[in-house]
Amino acid sequence: MNACNPAVPATASTDDFRRLVQGIAVGLLAASIGALYTVYARWGIARGLQSQDLTALRFGVAGLVTLPILVLVWRRNRQQLSGHWKLWALISLLAGTPFGLLMFGALQFAPASHAAVFPFSAMSLMGMVLGALVLKERITPRRAAGIAAVLVGLLLVSGLDVSSFTARTLVGDAMFIAAGTLWAGFGIVLRKHRLDPLLATAVISFSSLVTYVPFYFLAVGPTRLLAASSEVFWTEVLVQGLIAGAGTLFTYARMVSLLGPARASIFPALAPGLAALMAWPVLDHFPSAVEALGLAVVMAGLAWAVTGATRR
Repeated sequence: MNACNPAVPATASTDDFRRLVQGIAVGLLAASIGALYTVYARWGIARGLQSQDLTALRFGVAGLVTLPILVLVWRRNRQQLSGHWKLWALISLLAGTPFGLLMFGALQFAPASHAAVFPFSAMSLMGMVLGALVLKERITPRRAAGIAAVLVGLLLVSGLDVSSFTARTLVGDAMFIAAGTLWAGFGIVLRKHRLDPLLATAVISFSSLVTYVPFYFLAVGPTRLLAASSEVFWTEVLVQGLIAGAGTLFTYARMVSLLGPARASIFPALAPGLAALMAWPVLDHFPSAVEALGLAVVMAGLAWAVTGATRR
């Protein structure tokens, strides 16, 4: 009987391969968006803005852009939102304002070089661990070796110095790790409950709009945004709000749906290396030999870990 119907396993294998290719493509796009956001954050800060201003643009613009999606879903199927409000609240806590505040707050304690290592390491490691605990995804030796190579590559890209570790920076590093863990948990919840990536993006963006942006106006104020040149302001609206604000959430959510959280958690580690390349034309920073070597190691580790078979 099996010999008369060979198309069934062949079709399943073809579908798996197609999902893998699509997932890798979306993952590379997600990492590129993360790199672009990082480079233009440094570009904007060099021109008078600060992290609070960029975060407000990211949450505010993304929330307004995705608001029509929430309105459309509410009109067509209120039960999809109101009937699962605890689940939507959970993903908003994992990938919304708390995540942004942790990442932003950590920069007040730890240098930027630590930001290139600790949150992405936490995303990779905790994505693998939580995937094994919650979704029963087996941690294969191949995947573990690939993630280890990715972490080594991150250390090379960031150029961490032992002397940069102080009692103050350890506080920031702990906040970076907490932020990366929240993001990994976001991927787990998405996969477990098969949430729609576009709707998840809209919910998280809107929740961040109504929580962080009012806080920003009350505690900080828009003085620096209003004083910025039109070139700086609209460039950051495009990059931080449209591309990074909504694009990061959607591409990561879509990547999780295609690859699973364990594989998907590896791709953010590409962002620091890609940022080093993008900084060349934007910030006039030529990547050093060590940074180039680190990016090559990250790419090799990612390819080794992602192309391995997923076992349960």
